[in-house]
Order: sequence, then structure tokens, then C-alpha cells
Amino acid sequence: MVQLIVAPELWTNRIYPEGLIENWLVADGALVKAEQPLAQLRIEGELVTLKAPVAGTLAIDSRKNSTVEPGTVVGSIR
Repeated sequence: MVQLIVAPELWTNRIYPEGLIENWLVADGALVKAEQPLAQLRIEGELVTLKAPVAGTLAIDSRKNSTVEPGTVVGSIR
């Protein structure tokens, strides 16, 4: 199992320590490929894409419109 972690490097100035999951691009339980876009996150006003680090089955822990901070685990791939 590989955790999906919101990388701290996505924040450039850390003035706003929270981001938002705008949309999941893949359904919970779906098979995904490595590097496949999984979710869109709004961080410091910019839309960034969270990609799958490995292939497997997606398990979503944080739903759409959930807030995220640097290091937040939003799901996993099994």
C-alpha cells in the first residue's frame, strides 16, 4: 500500500497553510495507472494535480471539498 500525501512542496510561501480538494478525477475503488491524474487541489489559489505514484486500486480517504495541509494523507493505492 502506498499513501497519497499532499506534498509540502506544493506550498510556495505558506501564507495560507490550507488547501482544498476541488475534484477527484477517479472514483474510489477504481484501478489506476502510475502517473495517472487522480485529483485536483486548490493550493494558494492555484489548481494543482495529484498523480498516482504507482499502479493499483485507489482508496479515497478525503472527499471533495475537504481541506488539506502539507503532509495530509488523502488516500492510498493498494
